Amino acid sequence: QVQLVESGGGLVQPGGSLRLSCAASGSIFSRSTMGWYRQAPGKERELVAAISSGGRTNYGESVKGRSTIPRDNDKKTIYLNMNSLKPEDTAVYYCNARYSGYYGPPEDYWGQGTQVTVSS
Repeated sequence: QVQLVESGGGLVQPGGSLRLSCAASGSIFSRSTMGWYRQAPGKERELVAAISSGGRTNYGESVKGRSTIPRDNDKKTIYLNMNSLKPEDTAVYYCNARYSGYYGPPEDYWGQGTQVTVSS
């Protein structure tokens, strides 16, 4: 069974920075595109950042230039580094794994989420 565990959320001051972690269990990590999504109250879920198994990255427009998504294959962990945080960044941040197996369609797995609140 695949399990994604997020950590690192909390209260951050405007202009501050954060580092989120997502640890993946099982054997799917090396074949998965990993990503971070977020959902604020009253808003739709949106992409924050993603990184493919080959190291290609994609960032949401709202965080471009402020975020990086490092990938540690040995620890089966991805991170989200974000600086210059704004109140608009307040949301629940979810870790996602899209597993591309040899056969069949991709499979999506989600963590339970970690709350990030940007406020003074």
